[in-house]
Amino acid sequence: MNPFQKNESKETLFSPVSTEEVPPRPPSPPKKSSPKICGSSYPLSIAFIVVNEFCERFSYYGMKAVLTLYFLYFLHWNEDTSTSVYHAFSSLCYFTPILGAAIADSWLGKFKILSLVGLSLIALGTGGIKPCVAAFGGDQFEEKHAEERTRYFSVFYLSINAGSLISTFITPMLRGDVQCFGDDCYALAFGVPGLLMVIALVVFAMGSKMYKKPPPEGNIVAQVIKCIWFAISNRFKNRSEDIPKRQHWLDWASEKYPKHLILDVKALTRILFLYIPLPMFWALLDQQGSRWTLQATKMNGNLGFFVLQPDQMQVLNPFLVLIFIPLFDLVIYRLIAKCGISFSSLRKMAIGMILACLAFAVAAVIEIKINEMAPPQPGSQEIYLQILNLADDEVNVTVLGNGNHSLLTESIKSFQKTTNYSKLHLKKKKQDFQFHLKYHNLSVHTEHSVEEKNWYSLIIHDNGKGISSMLVKDIENKTMNGMTAIRFINTLHEDVNISLGTDIPLNVGEDYGVSPYRTVQRGEYTAVHCKTEDKDFSLNLGLLDFGAAYLFVITNITNQGLQAWKMEDIPANEMSIAWQLPQYILVTAAEVMFSVTGLEFSYSQAPSSMKSVLQAAWLLTVAVGNIIVLVVAQFSGLVQWAEFVLFSCLLLVVCLIFSIMGYYYVPVKSEDISRPEDKQILNFQGNMINLETKNTKL
Repeated sequence: MNPFQKNESKETLFSPVSTEEVPPRPPSPPKKSSPKICGSSYPLSIAFIVVNEFCERFSYYGMKAVLTLYFLYFLHWNEDTSTSVYHAFSSLCYFTPILGAAIADSWLGKFKILSLVGLSLIALGTGGIKPCVAAFGGDQFEEKHAEERTRYFSVFYLSINAGSLISTFITPMLRGDVQCFGDDCYALAFGVPGLLMVIALVVFAMGSKMYKKPPPEGNIVAQVIKCIWFAISNRFKNRSEDIPKRQHWLDWASEKYPKHLILDVKALTRILFLYIPLPMFWALLDQQGSRWTLQATKMNGNLGFFVLQPDQMQVLNPFLVLIFIPLFDLVIYRLIAKCGISFSSLRKMAIGMILACLAFAVAAVIEIKINEMAPPQPGSQEIYLQILNLADDEVNVTVLGNGNHSLLTESIKSFQKTTNYSKLHLKKKKQDFQFHLKYHNLSVHTEHSVEEKNWYSLIIHDNGKGISSMLVKDIENKTMNGMTAIRFINTLHEDVNISLGTDIPLNVGEDYGVSPYRTVQRGEYTAVHCKTEDKDFSLNLGLLDFGAAYLFVITNITNQGLQAWKMEDIPANEMSIAWQLPQYILVTAAEVMFSVTGLEFSYSQAPSSMKSVLQAAWLLTVAVGNIIVLVVAQFSGLVQWAEFVLFSCLLLVVCLIFSIMGYYYVPVKSEDISRPEDKQILNFQGNMINLETKNTKL
């Protein structure tokens, strides 16, 4: 009989001290050596993850590339509403990763949530994918390949921007160059990214057998919340001065929770505290797809060798990222290291913030220059008036205000118009003007009503017996989307239908009928098909440039047949879109230093049980940043250049705060972060120690 048998039976009466230990885990399966890429230290499974990310980001950024303009001139929302909804959507996409991370770390694991739940719920955002894919790729590396893992995050970011580069270039072309149902083809522009999501799922599933799939480690989010709550409540209950203080406020949870969990929560809270200032950076970065795109609509996209649509300018960002990542990693950072300068992750992020501040300062200067070139706007109790003479001889025009005093006197030749709009002052918001027209020996008096803050054209034409006039309201300003606005006056005695290739034909009534404005893409229109009741013909409209407004008069007064006499009411955008290049260079350099570094920093500093949670927290800062833009766009009431300056100044202040916080932050070393197998040993050893103590007492 074993002399220790009695004691062994008594041991069953005792249990471990901790009542809420992490549930016991099954023993770790033996590690398998995964195949490598071309004999390197990079796992082959990384290739499938990177290709999946490329396709998923193609889908996401391709859809976002046309989203603002879709709101603007398909749904006819204003600039502020379009900007707000754009950033609300972006915020939702970067808020849902919190849910995805909770499910991944506590239930399905990174692999299952990425391949099944995340992709099936893409309509609700990228929340199932974003917190898992970067951390899942990092899990594929062994600890001895930490340097390769650091470079993986650069490759990972390259795949993101390669997908973004191609999609932001191609998707606007699918929208504008292809016609669906007589209009821009948004169905194709949104459909192709949807197809890429299917490809992403297929490619990711192909590498399933090669992946290292760390098992989920229990409901880690709930454990973290409970641990923090117990520490706070326990400290509150033990406020007596007789009770000794503890080194850290989370140590007050030691009565109930294991040491390894408290250590992990300490590491998590320290990093989360460091994340507090980060949303302001994203508030600036994500405006490339909203405010900067709207700025591009007020610029001229003709680069001589190529013509850029406003929403295609976003392609610069991913293109420059593909250049800057190897440039920074292989050249700039190495040169700085050779100079003996310590360039930590937090310092890189702080410099990225400063570069983003400079980018928005440049954007503000560009916006001021655009405003200086824009036509002046009529203010309160003001209008702008131009006179167009379509009669066969010269006409003298006198405009009389209240009290019959002359406001304007012009002599206009046949088929000519006044050189510029004339500003007229009103006595009240709405007023009647007297127009005196002298034509040959005829004197015609007419009256027209005008309303403040509008542009008008007085059109004079023959009426068979003499001359008549009509007052039409002109477009107030340049088109809001960078397109061209055109309208027609038909001098023929029959209606004309004009096919502009965008939607249903434009009908212009007979005998000086005036059509409404129609917006078209910038380009050469040398043979526009027109049709009357008894014949077809074509008109040469020439170049219709960015942001201009044109008036075409259809005439038959020459021996060359029907023609369109062209007049430019509002000049084309003068400032080249190339002037946006400096701000894109600055903000892309900022992104490379801030975002790529932040991804790797988040992974390296996170406890192994909280990799996805911390990636989700990183993405949550993006969501909050988009909310900041939404609030400012809706409630600031600032002109655009002032709004750019506001964002630049706010980020500069935040950068100062972040630098102070980073100065006192002590980075966690990789050997200090316990791995899952370490935690199992720690739990087992802890329980044995407790049991041994009890046996001694017995």
